[in-house]
Amino acid sequence: MPTIAIIGAGPGMGLAIARTFGSRGFDVALIARTRENLDKLVDQLAGEGITAGAFPADVMDRPSLTAALEDVKARFGGIDVLEYSPAPHSPVPGFSQATPSESTVGNLQPQIEYTFYGAVAAARVVLPAMRAAGAGTLLFTTGGGSVDPLPMLGNVNAAAAALRNWVLNLNKELTGSGVHAAHVAISVWIGDGGPEGIPTATPEQIAPVYWDLHERRDRSEAVFTA
Repeated sequence: MPTIAIIGAGPGMGLAIARTFGSRGFDVALIARTRENLDKLVDQLAGEGITAGAFPADVMDRPSLTAALEDVKARFGGIDVLEYSPAPHSPVPGFSQATPSESTVGNLQPQIEYTFYGAVAAARVVLPAMRAAGAGTLLFTTGGGSVDPLPMLGNVNAAAAALRNWVLNLNKELTGSGVHAAHVAISVWIGDGGPEGIPTATPEQIAPVYWDLHERRDRSEAVFTA
């Protein structure tokens, strides 16, 4: 069985991506901070006939993230697809939003650590085996502000844009290796209750984009605009 590891797994996009790949024969490794929440998702997927496992880790704690990914490889025999999309649904110390003119090293650094450095650390764990096998997919998610930034999210968008640039460049480097890297920019409000005038979409509407990038391997970026 191939395996997908979803970093930042939750009941929204993470679960939808898990179902998308799990329904197509993938085992699913769910990685996030809280075991209790992950266990609920594992049970939910099991009820749908999808094999999943919970691997608690914090992307800001690089050793714990590395250990979780190594545990995934030990349990499932490897990682064929990595998807990175942590989202701070609960308060994270040091996190704040700032416009470009309000951005400082202090409010930029946590965003970069979370969005960019965590992704780089995760990729370094799985990429050597993918290169050796000549196969694998690396998928990284940001908001649409990584492509078309919003002033109110000046520091957030800057970190996301750094990740986007790195992913596009990584895919260029991996040309001919059999490993594909791609970036997903979600330019909608996910779920109901978004700000007035902002388009919305459900996780189930967005998740097929990830399968398409993995299966077709013909582009390094998808911008979901609903």
